Amino acid sequence: MNYEDVQKISNAAAGKAGLLASNAGKYFVRAVMAGFFIGVAMIFSNVAGNVFSSNELPAWGKFLSAVVFSIAVLLISLVGGELFTGNNLVMAFGAFDKKVAWKDAGKIWIVSYIGNFVGCVILSLIFVWAGASGTQDYFAGIMETKLSIPVGQMFFRAILCNFFVCLGVLCGIKLKSEAAKFLMIVMCISGFVISGFEHCIANMAIFTVGFAMVPGLSAGAMLKSMLVVTIGNMAGGALLLAWPLRKMSADQ
Repeated sequence: MNYEDVQKISNAAAGKAGLLASNAGKYFVRAVMAGFFIGVAMIFSNVAGNVFSSNELPAWGKFLSAVVFSIAVLLISLVGGELFTGNNLVMAFGAFDKKVAWKDAGKIWIVSYIGNFVGCVILSLIFVWAGASGTQDYFAGIMETKLSIPVGQMFFRAILCNFFVCLGVLCGIKLKSEAAKFLMIVMCISGFVISGFEHCIANMAIFTVGFAMVPGLSAGAMLKSMLVVTIGNMAGGALLLAWPLRKMSADQ
């Protein structure tokens, strides 16, 4: 990475920390909006998957679901919002670059996580109250699959997931052309979805819908999944991507 790119990411980290310190309410609303956008993507993706599944074309449904889920990071990049998983990259990079303190990074992660949760829950419950587009059986299958993943696999899927997501976030910061941002974000985000990796914020939305619609689900199993996936996502963004990126430009 060149020095200009290092400055962009570190300045973004400092800007986030400054906004939270000066106007916590505004920052929290931005985090809630990111949760809304993840909820939009969850709805779009799973309704598309359900439609193709009912037409006995599950492979095309999986592909389309992966592509349309990209709308979440596209909206966050183009409209604005504070996504916990993207902040794993940005704030860790800023801390490695000594532009922000680790304490500030931790505050951003906590507040954006809570805000994302609020946004995901609100939009997901509205989706359920609207009838959920006849997706109950589809979500039952998703929940069974997600909650049956072995813990070790779940953790490594979460690491890989946020590596992909943060590559998309990085492209959104680095690239100037909106067309280039669109292409790279779609490729990165659809890559993690079609690969079956685990994203903690997307799971907030999926688990909310599943818990509201599918009887007999274990709240404990969902909380366990959220914990493992959250830690894995943090490792993927902060350690697998942010640390080596900063080391690549350590001579600057």
